[in-house]
Amino acid sequence: MDAVTVPAGAGSRWRALPGHLVLGLLGVLCVFPIYWLYATSLRRPDQVLSLSPIPWPLSVQNYTDAIGLVDLPHLLLNTALVALLTALGQLFTGLLAAYAFAAWQFRFKRLCYLAFVGTWLVPFQVTMLPNYVLLLQLGLLNTLAGVIVPNVCSALGVILLRQHLDGFPKELLEAATMDGRSSWRTLWTVVVPNLRAPLAALTILLFVTAWNEYFWPALVLQRSNNVLQLGLRSFLISEGTLWGPLMAVAGLACLPILVLYLVLRRHVVSAFVRSGLK
Repeated sequence: MDAVTVPAGAGSRWRALPGHLVLGLLGVLCVFPIYWLYATSLRRPDQVLSLSPIPWPLSVQNYTDAIGLVDLPHLLLNTALVALLTALGQLFTGLLAAYAFAAWQFRFKRLCYLAFVGTWLVPFQVTMLPNYVLLLQLGLLNTLAGVIVPNVCSALGVILLRQHLDGFPKELLEAATMDGRSSWRTLWTVVVPNLRAPLAALTILLFVTAWNEYFWPALVLQRSNNVLQLGLRSFLISEGTLWGPLMAVAGLACLPILVLYLVLRRHVVSAFVRSGLK
C-alpha cells in the first residue's frame, strides 16, 4: 500500500491555523465599533438607537442635521491645521535631536538623552499649569497657536528616531563628511531619504495623537468649539444627546486618519519589518 504524500509545508500551515483564527477574531472585534459608528450614523433619526446590525433603510439625515448644527468644514480645517503643524513640528525637532544624539559625540550626551526620556515620563498634568500660565502671559489663550506651540517638541519622536539612527551605517556619514558635506546637508540628503519608512510611521502616530487630543484644546480654547473634538460638545444638549448627528460627525472625523494611513501604509509596514529585523 502506497504511503500518502503530504505536501511540504502543509503541517506548518495547519499548525498556524489557530493563530490565524485568533487574529481574525481580534480583527473583527477591533473593527466592529467602527462599523457600528457608521451604521448608527446611517440610520434614520427615529431608529438611531436600534440594535439591528444592518441599518436599513439607509439615510443621510444625520449628516445633513450635523452640518446644519455645526460649521463642519471650519472645524475640520482647524483640526487638520492643528494636527498637521503639531505633527510636523514634533517630527522636525525630533529628527534634529535624534540626529545629534546618534551622529555626534559631546559632553553629557547620555545625561541629555536621559533628560529627554525623563520629560516623556512626566505626566501632562504636571506641565499643564506652567504651560497655561505661559500662554496667558504671551496672549495665546483662545487661539490655535496656543494649542500648537507647547506641543512642538515631543520626546517620543526623539526616542523612536534615535533607535533607527543608531542602526544607520556610520560609513555613510563618514563618506558624506569626507565629501565635504555639512552636517545639515548630510541630514537632508543622506539620512532622511533612508528613513522614509520610520518617518512615515512616526508621522501617522504623531498626527493621530494630535488629531484626537481633547483636554489641552479644551483648556486653551476654553468655551469656544474651534476644533472638531470640541465641536462634538454641541450635540450634548440639555434635552439629551443627539446620537445620530454625533455619530455622523465622529465618522467624518475618522476619515482623514484613514486616508493618511492608506497613503502611507506601505512605509508603515516597511518600518515595522525593518524594526523586527534589527
